[in-house]
Amino acid sequence: MKIDVNDFLKPCSCGQKHEIVVDDIIIDSGAIKRLPEILKRPAYADKKSLVMICDENTYEAAGKEVESMIPKLKKVVLDPDNLHANEHGVEAAKIGLEKAGQVDLMIAVGSGTIHDITRYHAYNMGIPFISVPTAASVDGYVSTVAAMTWNGCKKSFTAVSPVVVVADTDIYKKAPLILTASGVSDLLGKYTALADWKISHVLTDEYICDEICDMEYKALESLIASLDGLTTGDTKAYEDLMYGLLLSGLAMQMTGNSRPASGAEHHMSHFWEMEVLNDPIDFYHGEKVGVGLVLASKIYHKAAEKLVSGDFTVKESMELEVDLIKKSYCKPGMFDTIMEENTPNILADIDSKKLVDCKDKIVEIINEIPTSDELIAMIDKVQGVKSLADLGFEDDFQSKTAQLSPYVRQRLTFMRLLKFFDFYEEVLSC
Repeated sequence: MKIDVNDFLKPCSCGQKHEIVVDDIIIDSGAIKRLPEILKRPAYADKKSLVMICDENTYEAAGKEVESMIPKLKKVVLDPDNLHANEHGVEAAKIGLEKAGQVDLMIAVGSGTIHDITRYHAYNMGIPFISVPTAASVDGYVSTVAAMTWNGCKKSFTAVSPVVVVADTDIYKKAPLILTASGVSDLLGKYTALADWKISHVLTDEYICDEICDMEYKALESLIASLDGLTTGDTKAYEDLMYGLLLSGLAMQMTGNSRPASGAEHHMSHFWEMEVLNDPIDFYHGEKVGVGLVLASKIYHKAAEKLVSGDFTVKESMELEVDLIKKSYCKPGMFDTIMEENTPNILADIDSKKLVDCKDKIVEIINEIPTSDELIAMIDKVQGVKSLADLGFEDDFQSKTAQLSPYVRQRLTFMRLLKFFDFYEEVLSC
């Protein structure tokens, strides 16, 4: 399977010219064997000093084979224990890169963490990198930002997309099922991310592209049809999953930000990763997104029932909850960071009357999201994580997470808009 990136550069009905900054994407059995040929292409032929970044596990999974095909390839092999996309992971890679000396091009061999660390350094060094995914675990392989937990706060750093993605099905379908389940949940999270985008568009006229939304929904349809095959090692099912994850990344490139792929479900994941109220939890990004998705779906559908009933009132305005933020985001430096992120208050310009006038349209959008039970059934098919209990949290952590997580990002979501309604506390604890 080959993704023709030129297909995404055609004129779009939204009127905007979309940009794609990846040259080539290959999804195929044995794709890794094409690396020597790719490196001979004119765009990369002058790149003589190559460095592979991986960890000890991904070196065994694919790095050894990459090394065997590329003469004089230097390598930075990181310790996988407690390796995260944070200042410590970045520093560990930096030390290895400094020892490597001259670097003209990097090859990231791994999953989300390795790629974020690599794209961060590639951007700062002004050099390209090639992606070799070892698991279908995240949708960020072709992201142009590095999502990092930096000094305790979740931040998106300007970075670069890989110039080529070489996704060898023979490699990533052998990854532990837990990693594949993480990718499934990350992709399923687009249901609430797209709903948040659509609702914001209805209320604020925020830019939206229907073709990008349709592209994401088709990827979701393909994923759902492939779930059974992922547990049996079906090659096409794995290719469909990787295709969907990479499409989600391309949607972000085309939009110029993560709006099509990240909403309330991701904010919950980031909230837990920042350890605002919880101790550290050792779960993959997509696993946490899956739990956030289930919670958001449950809350959104409960809110939709309230909207349909018509028995509610709304506040005229919603101020920033400064006292709550100060009380909750109390780790050193965190309050100032969150306040900066939330200035200005994105709810300040929301017309509460329009919230009421648009309630039928909001309900229609929410009904496009599968119910929490339907989502749990999908995640169960790949033995994934789907509840607060799975993450080690008590049930009462739902309302705290839903109340505070919208402040992690300066982005309008229905989870944040719910603060206007008098049924807010009821639906948060449903």
